[in-house]
Amino acid sequence: MRITVLGSGTSSGVPTITCGCAVCRSTDPRDNRLRPSIFIRFEGRGVLIDTTPDFRQQALRARIERIDAILYTHAHADHILGLDDVRPFNYKQRQAITIYGSATTLAAIRRVFCYAFEANPLNVHVPRLDLHEIGDGSIDVSGVEFTPIPVLHGPEPILGFRFGKAAYLTDHSEIPEESKEKLLNLDVLFLDALRHRPHPTHSTVEHSLKTVEELRPKRAFFTHMCHDLPHAETDGALPEGVRLAYDGLEIEIEGEE
Repeated sequence: MRITVLGSGTSSGVPTITCGCAVCRSTDPRDNRLRPSIFIRFEGRGVLIDTTPDFRQQALRARIERIDAILYTHAHADHILGLDDVRPFNYKQRQAITIYGSATTLAAIRRVFCYAFEANPLNVHVPRLDLHEIGDGSIDVSGVEFTPIPVLHGPEPILGFRFGKAAYLTDHSEIPEESKEKLLNLDVLFLDALRHRPHPTHSTVEHSLKTVEELRPKRAFFTHMCHDLPHAETDGALPEGVRLAYDGLEIEIEGEE
């Protein structure tokens, strides 16, 4: 199983529009951060977590050839607005793409992409989607279990996901204790680490380091980072086993528990 980081940035991306800070002007490619998403490949299958506004660019760069399912963490703009760009996969695969999300997330997708769910007598090309609401149990995608992990994004409950010995949590400020129990014995853990300064709806580098100390994954990667964090400087100050994610990073993991 291989994870590709499609984007490691915050909702505005890095470089940030109108900003001339050192990170936004950096020549280090790891400081160029598209909106947050990962793609998971296994046995010829592909699972996408979130469709960012940058999805077309991300899919081309990562050479994504097939999407078997899309899992959504929540319905904020930086996590859903690229959904229309799955149409080429519909054409190639000749079928609808299965997408999973909470009831709230699926309702937002139906509202934002209402044209994809309406009668289409003119045969205009729209995304073909098969929506499934996520419950409390795991989701089976081609024999791999994806377990929803409830987290808090400020006051809003959203989802992370565990698959095999890896887990992906983005946009979280707190991880409930019952969710932490589902995050033990991991090889790879992705955590939100927006910046050093506190934020009402996101984790900080320091907060996520405490989470790593508590959960003790073999490897941890911080994501959803803004332009406050220069890659080389920040990465170099992290302890062993903890690194900043960056766009294009590929990670091999075990697929089974």
